Amino acid sequence: MSTDGWKNFGRYGANRDPGNVHGKIALGRALEDALERMIVEGGIKSPPATRRGLIARMRYLTSHKGGAQALADAGITATPATIRAWTKGTQRPRPANLEGIDTAYWNLRAHNVLANPGAFKQHLNNAGKGTRVEIHPINQDVVDEPRRRDNLRIRSLQVRYVWDDAVDAMAAGDADALEEIWDDIIGDLDSDWGAYTYVSHIGLGA
Repeated sequence: MSTDGWKNFGRYGANRDPGNVHGKIALGRALEDALERMIVEGGIKSPPATRRGLIARMRYLTSHKGGAQALADAGITATPATIRAWTKGTQRPRPANLEGIDTAYWNLRAHNVLANPGAFKQHLNNAGKGTRVEIHPINQDVVDEPRRRDNLRIRSLQVRYVWDDAVDAMAAGDADALEEIWDDIIGDLDSDWGAYTYVSHIGLGA
């Protein structure tokens, strides 16, 4: 099958698997996954039920703008004195409040990371080294047998220079910009680049 066939995606059954999607969609999902990993991996490791984990979360919530609202949104109605006691570790919240504190912490951390996309861009740019992109071809099993490309394989590229624009496009939900970026990425493949216009999965090594 020539790469021209990808201009009419689904003609030979590739769309029978909902996991086969345009690269712009898979790239957006991969960016969201990488952002979630950054949020989690850079967060507090100690469980909220431990004294250390509780104090760390309360200090974050009480020292960052929006912490009080995050606690309220999570259903915490404690008095200022109780909040201070939790922050000092001199009083232990009930299990329901512990859960609320944990929810408030992660919500606020996610909000703060999203509000500062520069940190995520820096993470992906990796001091100019870029980020490894692993490209999984579409599932060929659903394609009409005479049109299958069983020789397609997972491809891996070290991608630089696109990440600032990619993060902006993800944050804005700009599918057209993500499509242009994806075209730039697969343009670094060999003459079979068109076979990776649609993919089953994209993984980012970040």
